[in-house]
Amino acid sequence: MKRFRRLRSSEAIRTLVRETKVDKSELIYPIFISEGENIKNPVDSMPGVFQYSIDQADELLQRISDSGISGLLIFGIPKHKDEMASSAYDENGVTQQAIRYIKNKYPELLVIADVCLCEYTSHGHCGVVHEHKIMNDETLPLLSKMAVSLAKAGADIIAPSDMMDGRVAAIRAALDKNGFVSTPIMSYSAKFASAYYSPFRDAAESAPCFGDRKTYQMDYANGKEAVREVEDDILEGADIVMVKPALAYLDIVKQASLLGYPLAVYNVSGEYSMVKAAARNGWIDEKKIVLENLTAMKRAGANIIITYHALDAARWLEE
Repeated sequence: MKRFRRLRSSEAIRTLVRETKVDKSELIYPIFISEGENIKNPVDSMPGVFQYSIDQADELLQRISDSGISGLLIFGIPKHKDEMASSAYDENGVTQQAIRYIKNKYPELLVIADVCLCEYTSHGHCGVVHEHKIMNDETLPLLSKMAVSLAKAGADIIAPSDMMDGRVAAIRAALDKNGFVSTPIMSYSAKFASAYYSPFRDAAESAPCFGDRKTYQMDYANGKEAVREVEDDILEGADIVMVKPALAYLDIVKQASLLGYPLAVYNVSGEYSMVKAAARNGWIDEKKIVLENLTAMKRAGANIIITYHALDAARWLEE
């Protein structure tokens, strides 16, 4: 008889032989920066998450710096939105200003800049719209301009999340042309059209005014296609690839990890809010559930975990 339980007989032994361990240095915390002053708005659908104006963000930025996690993923919320997302690539846009502020005051923090038009367009879609169709090739120059603008502001990593075909190659070419040869791209490679994003759209004020995003984000039923998307982004020049969402897509995470490239997952807003809601009702132990979920993502093959739980998890991992 095999005695598997011998290695489960005490916490010390279990720790000794534990196969998967999450380190806080692998965590990234998403933040939402609003244009304006004296803003600290709670996101009702995401308990514990706020929109901050730059002048109010030090409270959060200091917590991130003190936590020991690697850094943050930044989303900007501009006052002005139009059909061509002009605020996205404005050198004095809210996101550009915020990046400059963070890199000046908290240089140790890794700043990952999300590249997508949805927060900046009047229609809320991730690309240029013509007659209610999202135009792929017409969107690429705008994404490239945005990426260069954010790199100029000081972003350490550029993270395109729009899911337009060919955008990694276009952004890589634009970055290289403008002298940012050393700026890595973290591509949202397998980003699914998921119902788990709903709370994020409250936080980022980015819900589409018509239709949905199923013509550019992936069908959640397709696993083989997801691997092809990841492979194609690698060929186009992505330095880090990503699967989003995380929990319901761990099979995709495992397959993507086998390609041998640095792999991120995004533990998205809906996954976060479900845990928070259940914990508030006393149905689950939040700490235990969060650490189990993060360990599952790491076990599936993730090297980087983007999560709204990052600050709590960093503390719990040290206990």
